[in-house]
Amino acid sequence: MSEYSEDVGKFSSPVNEAAVAAIVKYCGIALRNADSSLVSGSDPEELARVRDGFAAKKLGLSAADADAGIQKVVEKMKGVNRKSRVTFYYLLAEATGTMGKLA
Repeated sequence: MSEYSEDVGKFSSPVNEAAVAAIVKYCGIALRNADSSLVSGSDPEELARVRDGFAAKKLGLSAADADAGIQKVVEKMKGVNRKSRVTFYYLLAEATGTMGKLA
């Protein structure tokens, strides 16, 4: 768990540990696979999965709000080749003001 919090801490401070734990729980087994534990910010299909999955189902965002938030996160994490799914989701919740839906 600390590795996820440490990565989130590179982009946001202070880190909400309960939110990180909720995201890890939500992602579950997907975090065990190196490929599925990462988000590709340049793959439209991957970003659509984030929008239609986590953003809509967990955060309750409309497609437009999710897309706007995703673009903010992609910009914030620009230059990071291996974007952690946990960090990406955390920053998405932060960017869209939906952190309360995680903890």
